[in-house]
Amino acid sequence: MLFKHPQLLYALFLLIIPIIVHLFQLRRFKKEYFTNVKFLKKVQLETRKSSQVKKWLTLLARLLALACLILAFAQPYFPETSQTLQEKETVIYLDNSFSMQQKGAQGELLKKAIQDLLTEIPENYSFSLLTNDEVHKNTTKQELTEELQQINYSATSSNFKTNYLRAQNLFSKKADVLKKFVAISDFQQQNVEDLDFNAEIENTIIQLKPESNFNVSIDSVFVKEKTIENTELQVNLSAATTTEELFTVSLYNRENLMAKSSVSFAENKIATTSFSVPTNENIEGILQINDNSLQFDNRLYFSLQQNEKIKVAAISDADDAFLKKIYTETEFELNLINSDQLNYNELSEQNLIILNELKVIPQGLSTILNEHIENGGMLAIIPSAEINQSSYRQLFSSLNLSSLQQKQEEELKITNINFSHPLYQNVFNKQIKNFDYPKVNSYYTTTNAGDHILNYNNGQAFLKKIGNSYVFSSAIDQENSNFKNSPLIVPTFYNIAKQSLQLPQLYYTNQGQNTIEINANLNEDEVVKVRDSSQSFIPLQQRFANKVRLTLQNEPKTAGNYELVAKENTLKQVSFNYSRNESELIFTDFSDYKNITQQDSITNFFTQEINANQMNFLWKWFVIFALLFLVIEFLLLKFLK
Repeated sequence: MLFKHPQLLYALFLLIIPIIVHLFQLRRFKKEYFTNVKFLKKVQLETRKSSQVKKWLTLLARLLALACLILAFAQPYFPETSQTLQEKETVIYLDNSFSMQQKGAQGELLKKAIQDLLTEIPENYSFSLLTNDEVHKNTTKQELTEELQQINYSATSSNFKTNYLRAQNLFSKKADVLKKFVAISDFQQQNVEDLDFNAEIENTIIQLKPESNFNVSIDSVFVKEKTIENTELQVNLSAATTTEELFTVSLYNRENLMAKSSVSFAENKIATTSFSVPTNENIEGILQINDNSLQFDNRLYFSLQQNEKIKVAAISDADDAFLKKIYTETEFELNLINSDQLNYNELSEQNLIILNELKVIPQGLSTILNEHIENGGMLAIIPSAEINQSSYRQLFSSLNLSSLQQKQEEELKITNINFSHPLYQNVFNKQIKNFDYPKVNSYYTTTNAGDHILNYNNGQAFLKKIGNSYVFSSAIDQENSNFKNSPLIVPTFYNIAKQSLQLPQLYYTNQGQNTIEINANLNEDEVVKVRDSSQSFIPLQQRFANKVRLTLQNEPKTAGNYELVAKENTLKQVSFNYSRNESELIFTDFSDYKNITQQDSITNFFTQEINANQMNFLWKWFVIFALLFLVIEFLLLKFLK
């Protein structure tokens, strides 16, 4: 038998007080003499014996009553199990990702889980609560009731392995503590990969299951074709399973309905549809589909607008006609400059400067190019077949580039393509093996510094990137190379220019890091804000001479169409959408996992938890015994003579 308040047992020492009072009573008998002394002596003897028995019995009843009363206040009990007395720490992970919008038998999975936690968690039960975007350490239901009721769906990734590591960090380092981890989720298969559960932790999995696994998602939209008058948008959709039902896709410009289309998933789980919109109109687009399952992927936001043109300046000593074909007027503002007609003032506003086969780098150009790089501009250097080594060495030194070294008269093929480099991102559907590789007749050797993008078959770099500079190691004129006739010429120069100014895309995913650049000349006290009708925030930004670079990390939290604003002037429209990773309704089977226990519901888990921690308190019995002994004392005093 154990006691909840053992310190109260010291009160048992107080029982010595009635014993002392009984043994050292101050009352004395007074003798009275009568004539029949023999008879009175006999009566006196019998009376004294009866009185002593009554007093001892009364004392015993009184002591037992007081002792039972003290024991009752100390609250004696017997533990239900061996774990009842062990110190415990509990961490509860509640998945609040978008997939928890699915409907179970009693409503949305997340809302039902919150309701069950508020109902089933015992009073004064200490635990730590972990969601995808919040942590509440060492709290109770009373302290957390309001926060639990306000938990909403989160766009933060619900990778279970990451959250399991976060949960383990919430446990203390004590070795003698029973650690319990409880995970409440639908456990999408893509979020539970290569996970080993810690054997030192009592892991419990509560997998919530929806009534239906059907879902339709608007996955993406892109510009399929663009003319002077119209722009054709292709919309890609997907469904969890095939179905005969037709789904209507609506296109809005803000609140105005522009067009409708319908898609079917009768034969395939993937569907596409197209919309045609005016090219010269700025559109804050919303694509919407009606689906009763997950709601977050029923809308896709995009911004179609007239972007500013990227400014490209080419300083040439050679043929530059190929640049006119690549940098068209619809996207670029191309400025062709002869090396003997340089105007340095024009270069300060350019996004990309190309040195096209200059034999000699003019004096003073190095300083201008250095300022251009510092202001976030891009530089592409194509050497001539015959260069002035001194002038090139001075330029490369000022830009911290590895200089072009000795010229080699050797025919080489450009055989190695770095497909993973950002310059060729989304250019090739697959890595090309059978390719008509371009060649050069001569080249300049370089060091291995920088990111190699295109290499010769001897391992030397034909094109590499160092900082904001792209450096070719060979002339590309027709006499020295056939690179201008290669399919690589267009994506290479086109994407170099595109990287010089990160224009707003059709839309972004609001997870991870996004970089947006806009041509703007702002004052020192001006900042660019991102805002919509309900919120605004100031992202991390870097100001250059003729542009501003915005960096957004996991922002904004809500999908929608936003404005980039400086002093109430709208500079650009941008759109953000939630990742579609949560749209896949394929769930994990935990039957082969070790070191876990599965529960059907939150109610069952806490029922077992309460039973395991149950203590059989005996204080009521001791109160009854105390009353019983008091009654016995009363009867002894009243009826025992």
